This record gives sequence, structure tokens and C-alpha cells, in this order.
Amino acid sequence: MTWYQTITLLEILFGVLFLGLYIGYLLRVRRIAAFFGQRPHGVWVKFVLRHLYVILLIIAVLGPSFGAMKKEIKTIGKDIYIAVDLSASMDANDVQPSRLERAKRDILLLLSRFNSDRIGLIVFSSEAYLQSPLTYDQNALQLYTQTLRTGLLEHGGTSFDPVLELVSSKFGQTAAPEAEEQKARLLVLISDGEDFDGRLSDWADRLNEQNIRVFTVGIGTTDGSRIPVGNDFKRDQNGNPVITKLHPEGLAQLAEATNGDYFEVTERVSEINRLISAINNIEGELRESKTIDVTANKYVYPLALALLLILLDVLITVKLIRI
Repeated sequence: MTWYQTITLLEILFGVLFLGLYIGYLLRVRRIAAFFGQRPHGVWVKFVLRHLYVILLIIAVLGPSFGAMKKEIKTIGKDIYIAVDLSASMDANDVQPSRLERAKRDILLLLSRFNSDRIGLIVFSSEAYLQSPLTYDQNALQLYTQTLRTGLLEHGGTSFDPVLELVSSKFGQTAAPEAEEQKARLLVLISDGEDFDGRLSDWADRLNEQNIRVFTVGIGTTDGSRIPVGNDFKRDQNGNPVITKLHPEGLAQLAEATNGDYFEVTERVSEINRLISAINNIEGELRESKTIDVTANKYVYPLALALLLILLDVLITVKLIRI
């Protein structure tokens, strides 16, 4: 037999207090009985009865457990990096209120749906930086997400290569492939797709070797929009407003090459729920198995017996002094 709880100072103090008060009660009854020249033998019936149900209540609180057995528990593990584009084009408002603000809203939704998995946050433009390592800390991830803005990074255009290199490096620092417990490795890359390097195919084999699947989210519209800069808009060398458009081709190519999938968020359509379903569908691919000791808390039995004795205590009347 095992116990869910251990005896603490509170239980000890409760027992000592009950015993002390009851001894005081017995001494008082004895003095009264002696005054009338009688012996209060019936008081011991109540004494035994009440101490029995107090002991049973304490036992119920401690939680006696029986029937220990070994049980195999299979849990599903996923490590997810979310990479968000912070280039200047993410300030475009063809998706209201802006591409970046919509991306932040969708990231918060992803965090809430996968709160039992480890999630990390990466920001990038022409370079990539780890904003948060893999963690279960939802509060920290939400705080990092809410503070994202394009001004965090220098506006040097957009490149996916630094993101893929960083993710490959970070996953390479985790447990070796031969380890018993492996987790699904995922990258959710959110961008408008304006990759100015265009060398995505060079990374596909490396990511596949590490079993890293990339799910890409294209945010924006193919019609495009101007990029706000202060009270004006970003302009080219000729003074014409720069129009930024969603470029889904590179994002779709990257997802397909790594056995992932491509999703879009536009002014009219949001496929974030499809992304969530897709990630859920791969949960069963890699699992971790643990054997734990399982016992059943049988507190209900001493509790029920204590309640029965309390009922008897109320119903049974004992005459201590006869006059």
C-alpha cells in the first residue's frame, strides 16, 4: 500500500487539538458524575466512536492506494519552431491591419492549440535570430510574439537560407536520431514569400535527413500593396511607390520539398485552421513510450466508513448521568 499524501504538521496539530479538547471534555464529565456519585461508563462508547471516525478521516485525506501495477503510456512529442518574417514588406496592409499584425494573431492561435508541445520563435529578414528557444512557457512565447515589429531587424530584404540554417543547427543540437525518445521536428515559416536568394532546393536534402518538415504560410495578396514608411510609402530610386506582392511559389516549393504543406492567409481566406489540422495529423509518426507505476486511490472507503460512524454518533444517545 502507498499513500498519495504524507502526514504533515497540519494533520498532527489537528489530531493533538482534537485529543486535547476531548480529554478536557472527559474530565468535565467525570467531575460532574463524581458530584452525583455515579460512574459515566457510557462516555467511552462515544470516545471510541469519535476517535475512530477522526482517524478514518485522516486516512482518507492521506489517500491510501492499492493495486500497484506497471502501465505503458505512449505520449506524442513535437518540437515546433515558428519563424516569422520581419522585413519591411510585412508592414503592407493588403491584409488588415497589416501582414505582420495578422501573422502575430495567427501565431498566438498556434500557441494556444499546441500548448503541450515545445515551441520556439525565430525572427528573420536577410538574417535570422532566435527570439525564444524551444520551451513550454506559453507566457513567454506570447510576450515575445506581441512585441514583434519590423523595426527589430535591419531591413535588408528577405532570405529563407538563414532561417533554414538556424533551424537545422538548433535541431542538430537536440537528441541524436538513435535515441529512444524522438519528437516530430517541425518548422512553421510565415512570410510574404519575397525571397531574394532563391536557393531553397539546396536545403531540402539536409532538412529531410534531419527529419524536419516545413509548413509554410504565405501572407498577403498577389495584387500587392504599398509599404508604409512613416506618413509616406516606400519608394524606388525613381520615386515611384514600391508595390510588394505575395510570392507563393518559393514557399510552396520549400514545403513540398520537405514533405510539408503550403497555406495562405489573405484578406478573404485564412488557412490557419488547415495548418493546425495538418500538424495534428502527423502527431502519430514519432512517439515516446514510458512505463509508469499506476495505483488506485481508495480514499472513498475510509471516507464512507467515517461518514457512517458520524451518522451513528448523531443517532446514538448515551445517558451519562442518571438523576
